[in-house]
Amino acid sequence: MDSQKNENLLNLALQTPEEERERSLELNVGYDETEQTWEVIVKYHGSLQRLAQWGIMVEEMIAGYAILTVPASEMDRLAEVEEIEYVEKPKRLFFSDIAGNTASCYAPGSQIFQELTGRGVLVAVIDSGISYYNRDFRNADGTTRIRYLWDQVLDREFSAEQINEALGTGSRMAAEQLVPSIDTSGHGTAVAGIAAGNGGDRGLAYAGAARECELLIVRLGTPKENAFPRTTELMRALTYTVKKAVELKMPVAVNLSFGNTYGAHNGTSLLERFINNVSEIGRSVICVGSGNEGASGGHVGGSARLERGENYNLTNRVNTIDTNVADGDIRVEMTVGAYERGLNVQLWKEYTDRFLVTVVSPSGETFQVDTDRPGKQVYRLQQTQILLYNGEPAPYMTPQEVYFDFLPAAGGQYLDQGVWTFLLRPVKITTGNYTFYLPSSSVRSANTRFVTTTPDVTLTIPSTAGNVITVGAYDPVYEAYADFSGRGYLYQEQVNGRTSDTYVKPDLVAPGVGVIAPDRDGGYSPVTGTSFATPFATGAAALLMQWGIVKGNDPYLYGEKVKAYLRKGAKPIRGVAEYPDAKVGYGALCVASSLPF
Repeated sequence: MDSQKNENLLNLALQTPEEERERSLELNVGYDETEQTWEVIVKYHGSLQRLAQWGIMVEEMIAGYAILTVPASEMDRLAEVEEIEYVEKPKRLFFSDIAGNTASCYAPGSQIFQELTGRGVLVAVIDSGISYYNRDFRNADGTTRIRYLWDQVLDREFSAEQINEALGTGSRMAAEQLVPSIDTSGHGTAVAGIAAGNGGDRGLAYAGAARECELLIVRLGTPKENAFPRTTELMRALTYTVKKAVELKMPVAVNLSFGNTYGAHNGTSLLERFINNVSEIGRSVICVGSGNEGASGGHVGGSARLERGENYNLTNRVNTIDTNVADGDIRVEMTVGAYERGLNVQLWKEYTDRFLVTVVSPSGETFQVDTDRPGKQVYRLQQTQILLYNGEPAPYMTPQEVYFDFLPAAGGQYLDQGVWTFLLRPVKITTGNYTFYLPSSSVRSANTRFVTTTPDVTLTIPSTAGNVITVGAYDPVYEAYADFSGRGYLYQEQVNGRTSDTYVKPDLVAPGVGVIAPDRDGGYSPVTGTSFATPFATGAAALLMQWGIVKGNDPYLYGEKVKAYLRKGAKPIRGVAEYPDAKVGYGALCVASSLPF
C-alpha cells in the first residue's frame, strides 16, 4: 500500500521483492539484508520515543529530523505515527573528482596573505578522511592542527591529544597503530590541503587559504566495504560538526565535495531542507561543490507545447501506441552501453501537466504509460525489466516524478544495449516543463547517456540547497569555465520567465583544473574537479570569518552574509558578458575584492 508520507522511491522499494531490489542501483540503498532493517530519514514533530516498542531505533538529528533503523516488518506502521511527517530513503553520495591561490586573489606575499591565515576559525572537511601524518596539517612544533577527527568507518572519535600521541611515535606505521584512521582514496586529504594546508616542507607556495586554522575532520562511513557513503552519514556528520563548533565556541567553514543526481533539483528534499536548517546553527558557512555532471550527458530538459492550440482527446490515444513524432511531441533518446548492469531514469514534470509516455526499446518493443495513473507498474522489453513508479506531489514539493528502474530480466546479467527512446505526448499542458536525469556518471559507463543533452540544471544534490555556497569550477590557465562543472539556473527564470537573484546557482566558481594538492603519502599531485574548487571557497570563507568574527571587525560575518561578500567580490570570467550566469554564477572567487574594506 502506498503512503503519501513516503517519498516515491521508498514506496517503489517497499513494493519490490528483495531479489529485484538487489539488481537495482538505488532501490536497495538503506536496506540491511543481514539485519532485515531499513535505514530511513524522517521529518517529525513531538517525540518518537514510543517507536522503541516496535523495535525501531531512533537517532535524533536537529530541527525535527531523525534517522530511523526500522525492522522491515514494521515499515508500513510508520505511516500510522502521527508525529512522523515525511519519510525518505538514503541516497548514495559520489565524490566530485575528475595554482589556485593566485587566481583567487590571495597570492603568497600579498598583505592579505600575511594578515589573514584562518587562525581562530574551524575548517570542517566531511570527506574520505585525512592523512593526519602529513606535515600540511601540523603546527611548526610538529603537533596536529586537527582538533577532532571522527572516523565513521571505525565509529571512533580521536582528539588532538590522541593524534599528537600517535605523531610522537615518529613513524607513520606506528602512528596508525594508535590512530588507525586512514584516507584510503586521498580525496579528503587533497580537499583539506587546498582549504587549509600549510605547505608542509614545500613552503607557503603550496599552502592553502586558511593555513593556520584548526581542522575538524569527519571520515564518512560506508554501509559496506568499497561502497559509497550515503546521505544519512552526511546528516550525522553535519550534526556532529555544528554541535562541536558551538561547543568549542568557534566559527566554522564546512566543506562538502560530493553529491548525487537523484531528486527534483529544487531544494525540496529532506536532505536539502536539513542542510538549510543546519546552516542556521552557530556561526557557520557551508560550501558545496556543484558536481561534475555538466558534460556527462546525464540530463535533458525543455518545455512541451500543444502546437495545435487545444488538448489532445485522450480517449483517442489510450491503447494506441504511435511512435511517430507528431506536432508538440517530445522525443528523448538514450544510449545504453555494453555490460550495463542497471540504470534508472527520472522524469520530473509539473503535476498540472499530463503526458502519455511511450518507452521504445532498441529493437522497437514498446509500452505506454499515462502520467495520471499513479503507482507501480512493471514491464518487460526484450531482456530488460522496467519497474515504473508514477508518483504524486509530496508535502514539500509540487513536481511529479515518473521513475524508471531498468533491471536485467530474471536470469540475465546486463541491460539491452543500444538506443532507447522516451516519447512524451502532451495531453494537457500548463507550463510544459520537463526534465530527465540519469544516475551519476560515476556509476554508469561513458557510453550510457542521452543522445541530445541539456547541460544546464546539472548541479548535484545537495549543492541545490538554498543556504549553501555552491561552487563550480573554472580553468585558471585559460580563465574559462570548465565544461564538466555542474551548471545551474536562475530558478524563477527557468520556471516562468521571470528572473530572480534569490536562487542563483552556482554562486561562483573557483580553480578546479590541474590544482596542485597534497596526496595521502605526503607528496603533491594535480587534481581536477569541482571537489577541488570547493575548498578554495571554504578557505576563503574562513578568512572572512577570521577578519569579521575573530578580529572583531564584524561579529555577524557568517552564513548568508559571507555568501553575499564572496558574490560581490567575484571577478569576471572570459566569455561571460552578463552576471549572474548559469555556468559561473557571479564570477570567479577573488578574496581580495570580497573583504569589505
